[in-house]
Amino acid sequence: MYLENLVMDAVEPQRLGRFWEAVVGGERLTDEPDGFETRLAFEGGPVLDLCFQRVSEPPVEPPRLHLDLSGGARQAEEVDRLLGLGARQLDIGQGDVPWVVLADPEGNPCCVMEDRAAYADSGPLAALPLDSADPDRDAEFWSWLTGWTDAAGVAPRSLRHRSLRGPLLELCPEPARKGATKNRLHLDIRLEAGEDPDGVEASIAERGGGKLHTEWGELPWRSYTDPSGNEFCVLPARP
Repeated sequence: MYLENLVMDAVEPQRLGRFWEAVVGGERLTDEPDGFETRLAFEGGPVLDLCFQRVSEPPVEPPRLHLDLSGGARQAEEVDRLLGLGARQLDIGQGDVPWVVLADPEGNPCCVMEDRAAYADSGPLAALPLDSADPDRDAEFWSWLTGWTDAAGVAPRSLRHRSLRGPLLELCPEPARKGATKNRLHLDIRLEAGEDPDGVEASIAERGGGKLHTEWGELPWRSYTDPSGNEFCVLPARP
């Protein structure tokens, strides 16, 4: 198994997708009315597709997963660039912090980070901070799912692709328990050839995850929650 997609709900997938494609310098894969995909490849490291799928309503709850962008020594210039692309300043009560909080065109928070040694070789996407009720437990769960390994960082637990390139997956103490509302941004895992979907499902349950029963009809993938309730999908192996 490996991490393949970052999937973001969007009222206007093309508008939001084009914004994020410009932010990260992605390679366009799909541009359709109800979906937009762009690829972010890290040299010598992971390949992540940013996918934007249409929903009818804008976000109503604080996100449990968001994107942290690399700023470093050029943080101020990067903030100006994002503002020029359509982002806006956002106050979420962060106070005096060394990073800059922005909102994308649909109001999703993102941060432009200051210079940190942990983000060396991260490329444009520094980190994926994910709310967790138990960072140690969830780090083991996500390491098994993705194949990513422990890495130095500022979160209680951080994982990274074994190449040590690309973003960190940061397991951060949750400010509140997961509610019933679906996360606006979630991760997709891809099975590799020979991996048994039923066996993976059983292992997810053994490790504290759960099957997500949806009303979306028959789909080629399966939906689950991690031990903290965060949704993710497991996609079938490619032919």
